[in-house]
Amino acid sequence: MLLRILYHSCLTLLSLSRCAYAKVVATENGTALVIQNDRLSTRVDKASGAMDRIFLDGQNLLGTRSGATGIFNLDCYCIPTGFWTPGSTQPTYELYAGTDSTGTQYAGIKMSDTYTPTGQILEQYWFLRDGETGLHVFSRIAYYNETTPFLRNLQEFRTLFRPNSSIWTHLATNGVQYAPLPSKEAVNNQVVVQDATWYLGNTPDDPYVQQEADYFTKYTFQDTWRSHDVHGMYADGSQITDNSTFGAWMVMNTKETYFGGPLHSDLIVDGIVYDYIVSNHHGDQTPNITNGFDRTFGPQFYYFNHFPAGTDLQVLREDAVKFANPEWNAEFYDSIAEHVPNYVTSKERTTWNLQVDLPETAKNPIAVLAQNGVDFQDNVLDTKAYQYWAEIDEGGHASIPRVKAGTYRLTIYADGIFGQYIQDDVNVSTGKVVTTQVKWAEESQGEEIFRIGTPDKSSGEYRHGYEPDPTHPRHPEQYRIYWAVYDFVDDFPDGVTFKVGESDVAKDLNYVHWSVFGGYANSLRSEPYYGNGNVNNWTIVFDLEKSQFYQKQQATFTVQLAGAKTAAGNTDVFNASEPHSNLAYIVNINGKDLAPWIIPYDQSSSCAARSAVICYNVANKFTFDPALLKEGENKIVLSLPFNATDYESAVLPPSIYVQYDALRLEVSSAKKRGYKGAT
Repeated sequence: MLLRILYHSCLTLLSLSRCAYAKVVATENGTALVIQNDRLSTRVDKASGAMDRIFLDGQNLLGTRSGATGIFNLDCYCIPTGFWTPGSTQPTYELYAGTDSTGTQYAGIKMSDTYTPTGQILEQYWFLRDGETGLHVFSRIAYYNETTPFLRNLQEFRTLFRPNSSIWTHLATNGVQYAPLPSKEAVNNQVVVQDATWYLGNTPDDPYVQQEADYFTKYTFQDTWRSHDVHGMYADGSQITDNSTFGAWMVMNTKETYFGGPLHSDLIVDGIVYDYIVSNHHGDQTPNITNGFDRTFGPQFYYFNHFPAGTDLQVLREDAVKFANPEWNAEFYDSIAEHVPNYVTSKERTTWNLQVDLPETAKNPIAVLAQNGVDFQDNVLDTKAYQYWAEIDEGGHASIPRVKAGTYRLTIYADGIFGQYIQDDVNVSTGKVVTTQVKWAEESQGEEIFRIGTPDKSSGEYRHGYEPDPTHPRHPEQYRIYWAVYDFVDDFPDGVTFKVGESDVAKDLNYVHWSVFGGYANSLRSEPYYGNGNVNNWTIVFDLEKSQFYQKQQATFTVQLAGAKTAAGNTDVFNASEPHSNLAYIVNINGKDLAPWIIPYDQSSSCAARSAVICYNVANKFTFDPALLKEGENKIVLSLPFNATDYESAVLPPSIYVQYDALRLEVSSAKKRGYKGAT
């Protein structure tokens, strides 16, 4: 009773996550391991390897365990047959307790299990410190098998806070995208319309339907890693005895051990709070599991907080955001490095600084350090490499702390600038602050005739992209909602014709260029619409004066895509039976087809269908003779193969499609070299 009085006294002042009254305790018996402090109590079940108890200030956050719910666990899509959940095969456990270099007590649990047929090792680490109400987590996968040196790709690797409790009322992706959880009644009356997508309109009074959308998909709450910091769930107190509020948050305090760089995106919360460490949902590359593969991911911080009744979701979320800093708790992580294989301590790190002369029109520039010699989107090829990025300020300066010593590729890109700056062999050494100085000049292929869209690695500026939904008070960005709601045939009954200088990109270009619209996975247009070439072909109309192209030597048409779905979907696997695994994208200039751009199977995305506008970016420069241009009206036709589809094992649209970032036409008096283009 006295402790409860202390809790309520603290609640009147500030978040309970800032109050501490006792030390950390670590205990073990034949069935479970427990780590707890005066506020947070957790338990790992030895029979399953899952954490099945998380209590904050006496409140059960996981609820009652039932099957795969009511637990916090690790799993993977990484064995020959697919998914595996470690903890019930031949698990071993270790319990840790100690005092870190700051004098703070901590306790930890290690769960390790081996998949017997292949020898894969999966390990999960949970650590709790005195004075904190969160769990520091690391996840490890290792594979040592000389007999079978190549196993498969690591398709998914994730931790899941998966409650079975009615206390949770809201989902939150970030500070803008959040909504009520669909009610049990809505779920009981839902209708499947696509893979992991449901129509909830049968319960029109449901808070989610009222505020967010008639459709629910786990991808509505996805986010891109660039500026992502915290996601999770919120309990508004309506299902709690004293009406106080709670939060369960996954804090990305570090991003260095993920893959895909700042363009990577994934689902993050849907009634489960995920840490999607590795996945290819949107088509990003995944690493291969080969002999010697051994990588520890993390640290991340699962944070739980408790505030007085009536406290807004954003207050709890902002409380969690304070921990989204790679320098936070560095001393603690160094202290537990002896328990965590592969963790890189502060002695093996340094601060890296950048000073760059930026193009004059660059906006929101960013610097990326990732695997040397490859596009940062492909940094899965070296499983020892780490990744970092930082926003560049107006003076061209960026700084990244705690960079692991090594050799990196530096990539710089910015809104409004075509292309990007790339420099390999950037060496980062310990013992000193490293500064790299560069000058970035915007790429140019001659005089710019026109550009369509702003190069920002996204298709969000086009129709149904970032535009808020006006029909629901939460006003979600339209691309987040089930794609079939935006009927291409109704929006563009005559197809897409864009007149440079007159048309509006936000109205006259769709955020997706489909090959065919409707049919499978489209619950609103069940029959596919092929049109007469007005779906797969888009037309750009522009006027020229003779002086703009006469006696010029080369014309260049640049196509930058925010994502492209070939018949490979999101798998990056070539299938010889699919004619569009490698996608032939054609540009036609005034009736003349240029050589096709072949978008390869391993650069394919599953983007719009999974509520995204930023996926695996690809680009091409089509070069051609300016004699194809003419005085007066000109036409460029952007063509996908007619009725190009693939086989979908899941309920997903089979149409091939692309999503444009930006387009540009340039004409030069001299032939430019160094770019592969169509001729």
